[in-house]
Order: sequence, then C-alpha cells, then structure tokens
Amino acid sequence: MPERESNPISAEYAGKHARKMGIATETLDITRTLDALGVYDKRDNAIRGVFPDYDGSWKSKIVLPADLLSRDSFNIFTLKVEDGAGHSRSARLKNESLRSIVAATNVKQRTRMVCLYSVAERENYLVCGTTNRSEAVQGFFVKYGDGGVDIEPLQHLYKTQVYQLAEYLGVIKEIIDRAPSPDTYSSVVTDVEFYFRMPYDTLDLLLYAWENSVPVEEVRMAMGLSEEQVRRAFRDFASKSNATWHLRTLPPTLDMRT
Repeated sequence: MPERESNPISAEYAGKHARKMGIATETLDITRTLDALGVYDKRDNAIRGVFPDYDGSWKSKIVLPADLLSRDSFNIFTLKVEDGAGHSRSARLKNESLRSIVAATNVKQRTRMVCLYSVAERENYLVCGTTNRSEAVQGFFVKYGDGGVDIEPLQHLYKTQVYQLAEYLGVIKEIIDRAPSPDTYSSVVTDVEFYFRMPYDTLDLLLYAWENSVPVEEVRMAMGLSEEQVRRAFRDFASKSNATWHLRTLPPTLDMRT
C-alpha cells in the first residue's frame, strides 16, 4: 500500500520476501485517496507555519532529541526539512504545529487499515498486526491505524526477539538488516530517531527491567550504565506509557457493568 512519499525499498523488499514465501501480493496505491482527503496539503500548510518558504516537493520529517542515554532532555519534536538543492533546516515544533503534522500523517496508517479490512472481508481473512512489545508498551502505533487489527501475534515479544524469530523463520536479510522506520514521512527517518532515542538492543533490556521492577543498581551493574542513565530511561518509559494509555484500552462506555 505505497503512496507517493513511501520509500521504494519497502515495496522491493516486501515483494522479494513474498516471492520467497510463495505469497500472492496485491498493490494498492493510496496516493489518490490521501490527496482527496487533503493529507499532503494539510501537512504542508502546517510545515509552512514553521518554514514559510517550504515547497511541497521538499523532504521533511520529525524527530526527537538523539541518544537519551548521553544527555537528558525533554521529548520535544524537531521538524527537519531539506530542499531540492540539498540544503537542510530544522526547528523545534510547538504543540499546535506538531499535532497538525501528526494528525495528517496518521491518516496514512488509517487509510492502509481501511484497505486491509476491505481485502480481509472480501477474502474472509483476519487482519494481522505487527506491533511488538517494545512499541506497544510505549504507544508507538496509531489508534485505528496499524493498531486496529484482529490479532497481534507479536505483541508479547520485544523487538530484539522479533529479530531472532525473523532470522529463525528465514525472513530475507535485507528486511532484517534494514533500520526500522515508520516510512510515513517524505524524508527517511528511523524508529530510533522518531521515538525511542536509543538502539533496540539497549532499549529492550532497559524496558524489561522497568516492566519487571528490577532494581536500578542491578540494572546499572549488568549493563555498564550509570545510575542516572538507568533512571533517565525509566522516566522516559513511564512518561510515554502514561501519555499513551488510552491507545491500549477499549473506548469507555456508560454501561456500569463493564
């Protein structure tokens, strides 16, 4: 389900793995749907609120401060743009601009889910989610987008465990070696840049420790980190988990029996 800003490598790798597995594929380009919904225009208008001379042909992405373990900082998003001449600029985003960009961009995931359910109902299939535990606990998925599925077979596995499973099952090397990305921004952005702020092999160990209340001193000694680094990671996990609790719950009702 590509659109005009998708990285072509995503379709290439998906097709290669599908051929290896003998899986039939169907390509549904969602560009026209997104265009009709005003996704690109709304996103571009929000960006022009930060960079007035922004051209829709420019590349853009939003990122969080790099490397949480190196220095403490708030989770304030930065908008990065690059024009056709290779010049780049960046600026911190105020809440209004951030919400507008995210709201427009998340329509991409929700449109893909509409397409998936159309196919699933036609073929009498289930829609299978790919959210893993590292993402689920911290709310790194879109409600009624990639989070709106029938089954979540990977949600109990941390990202590093998903890599191990992928290797065991013979997922092609190109997919395993590729840096995970939401692939919804015109400029390439990794999951680490966009949300997690540390590599998965470090993230998963710290997240496991946080979830299971492993003492900070024990974590520090086992991972060769300082006490402040461990506490900083734990604060970040708690902040993201608390801010996204609503994504993991059913909608509230007025029925007192539920």
